[in-house]
Amino acid sequence: MAVKKEKTVYFCQECGYESSKWMGQCPACHQWNCFVEEKVKKTSVSSSPLGSTGGKRGVDRVKPVAISEVGAQTEERVKIGISELDRVLGGGLVKGSMTLIGGDPGIGKSTLLLQVCRKLSDMGKKVLYISGEESVVQIKMRADRIGQFSSNMLLMCETDLDSIVDTIGHEKPEVVVIDSIQTMQSDEVQAAPGSVSQVREATAILMKVAKGMDISVFIVGHVTKEGTVAGPRVLEHMVDTVLYFEGDRHAAYRILRGVKNRFGSTDEIGVFEMREEGLVQVANPSEFMLSGRPENASGAIVTCCMEGTRPILLEMQALVCHTNFGFPKRQAIGTDFNRLNLLMAVLEKRLELQISDYDAYVNIAGGLKVTEPALDLAMVMAVVSSFKNRAVDSKLAAFGEVGLSGEVRAVSLPEQRIKEAAKLGFTTCVIPAASTKNLKKIDGIKIIGVSSVRDAIDLI
Repeated sequence: MAVKKEKTVYFCQECGYESSKWMGQCPACHQWNCFVEEKVKKTSVSSSPLGSTGGKRGVDRVKPVAISEVGAQTEERVKIGISELDRVLGGGLVKGSMTLIGGDPGIGKSTLLLQVCRKLSDMGKKVLYISGEESVVQIKMRADRIGQFSSNMLLMCETDLDSIVDTIGHEKPEVVVIDSIQTMQSDEVQAAPGSVSQVREATAILMKVAKGMDISVFIVGHVTKEGTVAGPRVLEHMVDTVLYFEGDRHAAYRILRGVKNRFGSTDEIGVFEMREEGLVQVANPSEFMLSGRPENASGAIVTCCMEGTRPILLEMQALVCHTNFGFPKRQAIGTDFNRLNLLMAVLEKRLELQISDYDAYVNIAGGLKVTEPALDLAMVMAVVSSFKNRAVDSKLAAFGEVGLSGEVRAVSLPEQRIKEAAKLGFTTCVIPAASTKNLKKIDGIKIIGVSSVRDAIDLI
């Protein structure tokens, strides 16, 4: 007697595209070698026509409602007590929301969520922390480093989604943490934990629980070597908020960045410092980023970038030296590599600087990654400073966008950037001339407007 083979399909690990056969390139997201084979379980479907039953048997139909009849109300937010996280979330945690936190291993995802659980439990909120990777004793060992927890904090080590849903329905917590979504599994899906089908099914089940019971859910997602959340891309589309932890795990600081937020802006960032007692908020990121800055060093200048409504001062460093090879090397760390090539071409064409046979290395000290065009002017001045071996005044800051004609263009929010520089003791600020219009006078700092790259280079 022949044995009937189980049906298998192929899923794209990037976008969740489904195919009956393996393909080298996904036709939806055009990624290569991303299809994985998974078994699927057939489900019985009623043969009765949809029109005769109105949908599934025994299930009440959901009637559409006119938008004019829906009462408008603002979402209810809960202040966690960690101001950096509250800022990224848009002002606090929304009830019934689902938040995905991703980041490299050891970056501090679980540590941050334990601190969130401690803050919320101290406020009287019932919190359920579910881990599929650690035992209760191991979680307690990490929690002891952070501090004392109240009895409102509940721990559970489980990977079966049916048991988790039953526990949530019985305990009725206000906040649930899932660490991590890749370890969860459902018996309805015949696939290994962490596969595309399991991750998608687990997220869908937890989403129904969050919306149906008005519970705020945090889920931790593993990341791939490219830095994106592992699993199908549809995972990020299903949740309400997606947060990424950035920064080198061997460094002290961490950047929490929102890449999706249905209840707030995605331009805000939170800055933390990893210490023995956990993640500590950095109230003044500009001072933190400029710590240890050298004095009277060529190729170094301070600039200002905007992360949402927050101005952050950074040190732009450049090193220009004669190449030993036939093809000069260009390298940019923390900023756009193509932007460096473009600006060096502008310097050679507009200022007639012979730098085509020189190596150029640009770095943003502190490890922060910024691609804002407002860094152009500082990058140009740092490159010329290193090329001519002339130091820029340590109390000078510069920002502005540079065009291909060598003009310096205006940038957004110049007043906030200047105030941040003045607050940290800078006495001179070089900005685009167009940004000086309608600019209020700021005490303690001299403002110099430049209209071209040549005007800015003359200040060195």
